[in-house]
Amino acid sequence: MRENQTNLQKLEIPIQGMDCAECTRHVQQAIAALPGVQSVEVFLTSEKAVVHFDPSLVSLPIIQQAVQKAGYQVPTQVESAKLTYTPTSKRLNAFLVFVFAFVIFVVVFGEWLGFFDKLNELVPRPLGILAVLLAGMPVFRNAIAATLRKQISSHSLMTLGAVAALFVGEWVAGAIVVVFMYVGTTIERFTAQQARQAIQALASLVPQTACVERDGNEIHIPISQVQPKDLVIVKPGEKIPVDGIVLSGQAVLDQSSITGEAMPLEAVKGSFVYASSLVKSGSLRILTERVGEDTTFGRIIKLVSEAEANRGEVQRLADRFSAYYLPIVLGVAGLTFLFSRNLLATASVLVVACSCSIALATPIAMLASIGVSAKRGIVIKGGKFIEVLAQATVVLVDKTGTLTIGKPQITDIVPLNGMSPDELLAYAAAAERYSEHPLAEAVLEAATAKGLSIPPAQQFESQSGLGVRARVMGSLIEVGSARFLSQTQKLSVAAQLKEQGKTLLYLAIDGKPSAVLAASDRLRPEVAQALKELRHLGIQHIELLTGDNERAAQAMASQLQIPARANLLPEDKIAIVKAFQAQGKKVIMVGDGVNDAPALAQADVGIAMGVAGSDIAIEAAHIALLREDWRLVPDLLRIARRTMDVVRMNLIFTAVYNLFGLSLAALGILPPTIAAAAQSLPDLGILANSARLLNEKQALSAH
Repeated sequence: MRENQTNLQKLEIPIQGMDCAECTRHVQQAIAALPGVQSVEVFLTSEKAVVHFDPSLVSLPIIQQAVQKAGYQVPTQVESAKLTYTPTSKRLNAFLVFVFAFVIFVVVFGEWLGFFDKLNELVPRPLGILAVLLAGMPVFRNAIAATLRKQISSHSLMTLGAVAALFVGEWVAGAIVVVFMYVGTTIERFTAQQARQAIQALASLVPQTACVERDGNEIHIPISQVQPKDLVIVKPGEKIPVDGIVLSGQAVLDQSSITGEAMPLEAVKGSFVYASSLVKSGSLRILTERVGEDTTFGRIIKLVSEAEANRGEVQRLADRFSAYYLPIVLGVAGLTFLFSRNLLATASVLVVACSCSIALATPIAMLASIGVSAKRGIVIKGGKFIEVLAQATVVLVDKTGTLTIGKPQITDIVPLNGMSPDELLAYAAAAERYSEHPLAEAVLEAATAKGLSIPPAQQFESQSGLGVRARVMGSLIEVGSARFLSQTQKLSVAAQLKEQGKTLLYLAIDGKPSAVLAASDRLRPEVAQALKELRHLGIQHIELLTGDNERAAQAMASQLQIPARANLLPEDKIAIVKAFQAQGKKVIMVGDGVNDAPALAQADVGIAMGVAGSDIAIEAAHIALLREDWRLVPDLLRIARRTMDVVRMNLIFTAVYNLFGLSLAALGILPPTIAAAAQSLPDLGILANSARLLNEKQALSAH
């Protein structure tokens, strides 16, 4: 068994013709039935199947043949299935208005004013029946093929409804059923297209060509031909096509497509830049490191396009119900005919229940939110995490790099010898100039920020973990810990600074204690407001978990008015997450995505912050925030709850509508013509309701 696992191959197959969840289920069943296929996921939004299979038992042509037998097309070229984006907001509104107006026209003008009755009298019945059969043949053929494959589809029910209408001589009713077969199919295709829209909008941001320098010449080539180590030239107004390092040039970049942050960023020699970033001014020569799907942006698109694989419980219930829904309708139709002997009423039952709205109610809303969130720098890996996020009551947070900037800064300089703080800082910076310790960097940055002149140092000496010595302007300067400078142990000012959770450096000049420098990691400025918003949103418990010492943890926690646990190992954090889960609570863990990876994976929803460019962090978390901005965390809760509200509205609307329609049809109140028109409305309602989630202008918080 282990050998078979090793030999498994992964294959992505583009598939055309899928319109709703029912279609993806048919394709999945067809591929999964093949010997040698271990697993298969079919994605409606990206129109593809991802198959893990044993090549010794099954081949690509056999898989493609199975898809085609299921009634769907496999493009001969993978490129033909690539996403293209066309703005659709105006088209969506026009489409909704047109279909609704057409339904009203059929119901009012055709049925209530008796136009269909007159048409039935004027046109000879054989001619009408022939017209219905010819017009409906493509759909009838699909229904028959599905039946032969032992599948029941919405077209199967509508075909039965049309045949029943023809059988009792109501050819006009049969014609209206055929017309709305096509209307329903169009709605389903358009609805699926709307689910793809946000992902297509992302894909459209990637340049399709690149200007590459080869043999001293600049040539434009398709992005698929760019290789790692190629030199790419990007000019003003162009988008960067690759991930890479700037070799020369200077430019102002808009990286909002990656991080969702509109603030311009300056790129200079040595900067790492990302594909899809816009060069607003300047130009760059970039050494390519990653291309296509391997870029950070490519990975984001891939994760978002495959997010529907992670279905939430609500969606799984809807999928299971959809599998039984059509047989239930057949049963209701059978009972209607058994008790009423009314073939038209039976036909109406079959026709009115043909909508795919139950299967569409959840995924359309989920995928709309996932796609739009990705454009704001939030990568959500599936509807499952949206659903759980909406139910969460506990938020656990890491300290370093999550609540804080992740970089120590000098906060206090306390003179002990009468010299000014700036003089003392300049001496400390001179001694620390050649040290690689993070605190040395903090000292140098503080001196640079103040514009101090840093004198040269000679006879530099470093003792790992203790401190440094150097000769500066003829004096012996020592900077280090209390263990390095033992005479500083009993300084009262040091005890006060330690109580605040700060890390101390001691400065001695010619052996005499001269200053205490305190450093701490700075709290992100937006954290306090973000935590306040989380409490307002109903989060009952927020707690700090850190591997830092008790003093630092409590100092940070007191600022934020939350409890804290310190000196934690990764396994300790996992145990805390499990303890909350054992109480039945849904737990969110927020970390930096690297050292917190185990706890992020254990949490019901793991959120990694500021992970642009970090493959490990993007893979570790269930949700990745591509920029370091705590305001995105309460935004996430709002997105999740708003999405679940839309899903609940979709499901309630669909359930009530179908129950009402089936009841009227079974009682003979709803004729087949109106039933055919009515079956298109649930899909339309779900599309209109879910489309609200595509509106990026509805800000979730004031940023």
